[in-house]
Amino acid sequence: MLGTPYERRTIDLGTDDEGQVVATLVRRRADRPTGRAVLYVHGFVDYFFQTHVADFFAERGWDFYALDLRKYGRSLLAHQTPNFCRDLSDYFPELDAAAEIIRAEEGHDTLLAMGHSTGGLIVSLWAHDRRDAGLVDGIVLNSPFFDINAPWMVRRPLAAAVSRLGRRAPQRVLPFGLGTVYGESLHADHRGEWRYDLAWKPLAGFPVRAGWLNAIRAGQRRLRAGLDIPVPVLLACSTRSFRGTKWHDSATGADAVLDVEHMVRWAPRLGRHVTLARFDGGLHDLTLSSPGVREKVFTEVGRWAEGFLRAGPTEPVPTTPPAPRRPADATAEG
Repeated sequence: MLGTPYERRTIDLGTDDEGQVVATLVRRRADRPTGRAVLYVHGFVDYFFQTHVADFFAERGWDFYALDLRKYGRSLLAHQTPNFCRDLSDYFPELDAAAEIIRAEEGHDTLLAMGHSTGGLIVSLWAHDRRDAGLVDGIVLNSPFFDINAPWMVRRPLAAAVSRLGRRAPQRVLPFGLGTVYGESLHADHRGEWRYDLAWKPLAGFPVRAGWLNAIRAGQRRLRAGLDIPVPVLLACSTRSFRGTKWHDSATGADAVLDVEHMVRWAPRLGRHVTLARFDGGLHDLTLSSPGVREKVFTEVGRWAEGFLRAGPTEPVPTTPPAPRRPADATAEG
């Protein structure tokens, strides 16, 4: 889909109760690789299309990999329920396979995992469960889905009742969804600047099913009880949330999907080394914010990686070798 220099690799995951299951690993090699790599994991009603994120890392010597999880985007097959799972650990096999490809097959010595929204929750749980395997060296969480964006009565007692329904009737469609405000703020045919496949990322999302909500709540309870991620974590989010169900211009400078205060509240439960960065005017996917905001996001990610992963420089890798120094320059410095 993306053309040169992107490549894709299908990961066969066997079968489940709906039939064949696959995941898709998208790769964008750096022109001058440094042995470092990024593994990007998208959110709910999403897939990888953010090529400017790949460009940022590739220009700095990082090989970039993005995983379209099973039943999402490039991995969604005709017989499957879009974006559905019964447990967030269902995604661990494709994460394991991607890490094996990046580390063992392709020989990278540094791996940064980057998760957005639901992908941030999944990556956090995976990193905790695989903490003794040394698969990742650092994690960047872009507006992670740590709690349901609803009043307490809805996200606790009511959600608990719905979760019980999810165990009995996992495919039951629930009478609520994502709304269109966030999608309108992104897509170029509406009020945004981005173009992506609306069949894979519809404005109003896919139906929310009881089994999926049960899986999310179980993962969030694990997170809130406390994880032990042994590597540095950068959690990035907006400074405010937008709570309307109809369009308002303020949605162009806030998280219109999740409550950012939930992310801030639960960030310390990730592990012992968590950095929090908040960005005024940031959207739910910070990398799709207005140009000025996303420049700040990338700058902070670069500084953090340089400081905690010894992964500098944050400036793009030069495409041509420096000119030879004159003897006088060497004498002056010596």
